[in-house]
Amino acid sequence: MKCPFCGDQESKVVDSRHSEDGLSIRRRRECLACQRRFTTYEIVESLPIIVVKRDGTRQGFDRNKILNSMVRAFDKRQVTMAELDRIATEIEQTIQNTLEREVSTDKIGEMVMERIKPLDEVAYIRFASVYRRFQDVRSFVHEIEQFLEEK
Repeated sequence: MKCPFCGDQESKVVDSRHSEDGLSIRRRRECLACQRRFTTYEIVESLPIIVVKRDGTRQGFDRNKILNSMVRAFDKRQVTMAELDRIATEIEQTIQNTLEREVSTDKIGEMVMERIKPLDEVAYIRFASVYRRFQDVRSFVHEIEQFLEEK
């Protein structure tokens, strides 16, 4: 870390604390050359994720859309909001960790289905019916048959 007073590159950390907002770390440093102290802040750099929709349009990632779609699928089912929030956070972190800046809605849908399948069979089928755009009863029955074969 470059000292703002003398420009030397060597310093030591004297004190570290989380900032009030909890999104950064405040560090007090001491320059090894001039012994003056200064404050730095560390924040996590997160690059925006772009979602590529089925029609080719692009928009910013919004974890609330994932959460809302799961809430609709789990309507009147026994699952806590905390569990759905955990799944949405897990999906968001997985996408961030891939370091890819664009992700398709198909990939996101598969990630949701993979995580809700063990939680509730009915919610899984509900979500799949919207995500896979069932056009008729046959496609709906086919999905249920596939689900039962995997069990």
